[in-house]
Amino acid sequence: MSFLRRIFKLGVKSTHTVEESEYLKWSREQLIERLLQLETEKRSIDDEVEDKKHKRVKTEGVAKKGKRKQYREFDFSKYNTRFIALKFAYLGWNYNGLAIQKEPTPLPTVEGTILEAMSKCKLVPSMVPQDYNFSRCGRTDKGVSAMNQVISLSVRSNLTAEEQLDPANDSKEIPYVHILNQLLPDDIRVSAVCLRPPEGFDARFSCKYRHYKYLFKKDSLNIDLMQEAAKMYIGEHDFRNFCKLDGSKQITNYKRVILSSQILHIDGDMYCFDLIGSAFLWHQVRCMMANLFLIGQELEDISLISNLLSPSKYPQKPIYELASDIPLILYDCKFENIEWLDPDLTNDKTMKSSRIVDSVELDYKLKSTISSLLKENFPRAVIRGKTIINVGDGKGKVVATYKKLLERNFMDSAETINAKYRQRKAKRNQE
Repeated sequence: MSFLRRIFKLGVKSTHTVEESEYLKWSREQLIERLLQLETEKRSIDDEVEDKKHKRVKTEGVAKKGKRKQYREFDFSKYNTRFIALKFAYLGWNYNGLAIQKEPTPLPTVEGTILEAMSKCKLVPSMVPQDYNFSRCGRTDKGVSAMNQVISLSVRSNLTAEEQLDPANDSKEIPYVHILNQLLPDDIRVSAVCLRPPEGFDARFSCKYRHYKYLFKKDSLNIDLMQEAAKMYIGEHDFRNFCKLDGSKQITNYKRVILSSQILHIDGDMYCFDLIGSAFLWHQVRCMMANLFLIGQELEDISLISNLLSPSKYPQKPIYELASDIPLILYDCKFENIEWLDPDLTNDKTMKSSRIVDSVELDYKLKSTISSLLKENFPRAVIRGKTIINVGDGKGKVVATYKKLLERNFMDSAETINAKYRQRKAKRNQE
């Protein structure tokens, strides 16, 4: 009896239940077996209770956590907006061009990076430029840099429409330049903002002219010949033989006005092709430079320029190498009646942005010096019996025998390229 009481913790000595009386008849072995069975069942019940308790605590924790981090969508309809213009610079070799693309690109685009920063600080409602009257001045390709690029768009404002009209309230406005420079990578810098662009302003169509610079090393180039050839670009000409022909754009007018075209000395053996024009075609500057290189190498006569500018004589573009993208800079964009508000130069954030620019410059100077040491310490090969066509990238294109441009194969005419594109498009629409 004492054994049973120890097992079942029976504290009462008087009466026994029917179940207890049954146990009194069991042998020691039967009782031990029954005890083990009960312990197993108890462990199973305890585990189930503990599991339910754990799940309840975990669920409550998730609910509390979710409630604590609940996302509240930013309601742009509750805020004022204003139309502004931004001036900025970027180093192009880390980007897939200026314009944001609908499809994924190997590298980020400059606009995509800027709009992402604007979206992050809730200056714009989306990554869709059409949502806020967006416009760009000069579209640049992959690898091309800019020093005074301009975009215009509508952004969130701290001020009412009436307050925005008074310059005395400018200090109360969102510090657009400072905020964006804090979020943008070091190789994209916003330099100024125009808070009140002229009525009807559009970054693309209000631009009076674009100013490009193409940097190059003198090497063995005949600078005098290049200067003479560059002057032949000045005026209104048909540049169909100096651009990339694209049927999807269906361009029929290839006439563009060049206001200034010259070769300038920068420093040491570095020069630049300095070019100002009202508007430019796709790859126009790089095509113009490619032909100047050929003339500077004395592979072509300067008459090449006048011939290619005469579509009546040469309605089809000859096949030739395009000049490299890296040396090209959209140096400036000219607008009338626009007042740029520069950041306060005594502001800590402006000072920080200036130090970033200093750091970027030093970084590339150090890399340039190290690259020069590499060149000094590397054996120089002598190329005999071949011609290296200068395309501005330092490597050039090696050919066994140089063939004059006007003796080469020609592309289809602009009219044929446009017609073929229309035919392909019509065929796709029928399928």
